[in-house]
Amino acid sequence: MDEYVLYGVPGWGSVLAEAMLTWCGASFRIEDVEGFDKPGRARDRLLAINPIAQVPTLILPDGTVMTESAAIALHLAETYPDAELAPPPGSPERPAYLRRLVWLVANVYPTFTYGDYPERWTLADAEGLRTATHEYRKRLWRELETDIGGGPWALGERFSALDIYVGAMSRWRPGRAWFEDNCSKLTGIARRADELPKLIPVWKRNFPEPGGSSA
Repeated sequence: MDEYVLYGVPGWGSVLAEAMLTWCGASFRIEDVEGFDKPGRARDRLLAINPIAQVPTLILPDGTVMTESAAIALHLAETYPDAELAPPPGSPERPAYLRRLVWLVANVYPTFTYGDYPERWTLADAEGLRTATHEYRKRLWRELETDIGGGPWALGERFSALDIYVGAMSRWRPGRAWFEDNCSKLTGIARRADELPKLIPVWKRNFPEPGGSSA
């Protein structure tokens, strides 16, 4: 096998890996596993390679299975250094990049899992948990809005995988309209990411409606 294989669903978290692979110019194909979150053939296909059945799941050219979008981001940054997905070790932006990358996947990303599937975590007040996680997510985005500077990208003048995260995740709940009203700097980053020629086909495939959200 001389290409990556990405298991994903349009508009879901796999868009992050798809956009990064595209940015790097990597050869890959997509295995659509729509419906993986319910019992059925798609879930069985995903379970065969990822025992917790999550997307993105990426098979490397050597057959290694990688999960977790942040791990994929770090791997691709090392494998394709010329793509500059991440500041190199020793650069002044490196600590902020690592912190914000892990912050996004450790804090913001899980709120979608809790909010979309509250019945996995509580039988008493599933709707209350859903509402609470959505509101907590807004608070987290406001914190990031305050944390970043005034440059065109999350790290200032340097584009990175963080901007792909913002471009994709700002399309999920609470959605772009909320970002426009509450997070002007993040909105600017997202709009600039929207217009990157390499990524336009990815956004169109995953979010066919303007400003669309699938999460």
